[in-house]
Amino acid sequence: MKNLFARFAKDESGATAIEYGLIAALIAVVCIGVWGTIGGSLNTKFGLIDTALKK
Repeated sequence: MKNLFARFAKDESGATAIEYGLIAALIAVVCIGVWGTIGGSLNTKFGLIDTALKK
């Protein structure tokens, strides 16, 4: 039983997958935040263009 716990503690095979998952999640959160910020200003710009074209 002690040997089993020692092998489990030394096993790092899943650590890389977890790290990649955390990096992907962080990138997704940053992208959503940036797109939310840019999306508001783009919506305003397109609204102004739409208003100008309707005149």
